[in-house]
Amino acid sequence: MIILAFESSCDETAVAVVEDGRKVLSDAILSQADMHALYGGVVPEIASRKHVEAIAGLTDQALAQAGIGKTDVDAVAVTYAPGLIGAVLVGVSFAKSVAYGLGVPLIPVHHIRGHIAANYLAFPELEPPFLALAISGGNSLIVDVRDYTDMEIIGATRDDAAGECFDKIARVLGLPYPGGKPMDLLAQQSAGGKYVLPRSHVDGADLDMSFSGLKTAVINLVHKAQQKGEELDAAALARDFTRAVSDELVPRTMEAARRTGRRTIVAAGGVAANTIIRADLEQACREMGCTLYLPPLKYCGDNGAMIGAQGYYEYQAGRRADWDLNAYATMELNEK
Repeated sequence: MIILAFESSCDETAVAVVEDGRKVLSDAILSQADMHALYGGVVPEIASRKHVEAIAGLTDQALAQAGIGKTDVDAVAVTYAPGLIGAVLVGVSFAKSVAYGLGVPLIPVHHIRGHIAANYLAFPELEPPFLALAISGGNSLIVDVRDYTDMEIIGATRDDAAGECFDKIARVLGLPYPGGKPMDLLAQQSAGGKYVLPRSHVDGADLDMSFSGLKTAVINLVHKAQQKGEELDAAALARDFTRAVSDELVPRTMEAARRTGRRTIVAAGGVAANTIIRADLEQACREMGCTLYLPPLKYCGDNGAMIGAQGYYEYQAGRRADWDLNAYATMELNEK
């Protein structure tokens, strides 16, 4: 089954062609990161307009790279939630027109489900059930993946997402946007252990996370040093901050594995590219005897292939969208 897939939830326009949910025939991505770097973050209106400008040409490019014609497409999949509402709406509107014009089914895909499914593209042997740590700019979730379309959130951030915090701390340290990679590179330059940073605990929900206090503590630390004219060890701070984020994510994931009995753990999302978090997950899984799947870096960020992968399994489960499909800025993982 050939699926043409669209992803436009933030600042990457992405179109891919995926066969049977596992084989990537093409994966065309146009990033707007350099443009938004001028503003230190994504400007939603600019992102939406750039998606409009890019999506048609990128679709032609994806089809050409896959070596297929429009009539070879069996279905169209699209991210319809969550994300920047204007950006998501561009992808949904274009996908609806393509599906309607080709006379093929339209498959709605939740963005986080897509991130989890990116692992199916890299690891043909991977099948549910497993536990997924989905960590990105907009979400930090621990998900029990019971089947390809049956998922339950068992832990989540109560406020900021881990990826958002990386971007904000990178900005206050004078690093370029997006901040994930620059922060990672900076943290590699120090062993850390210099700054004492807070870790959160949510009463009555010990698998849930909170990053706002950590973010505020680091921002205040930097501002106080600047006001007093004190020298700041940026590399050590980046390392200690990353360690604090990892201390929120990894132990909770392993505790969730204990409670659910899952012995397979999957990472997903942009923050899953962080080298320190990846290493901590690897060590924790070794100690507990769990099998860990870490997506290749190219599948950590937003891409169309992951939407095509999950779209296939949504289709197999009988999910279709009507022509009144809308875009949504927020949506629970299992909401339909």
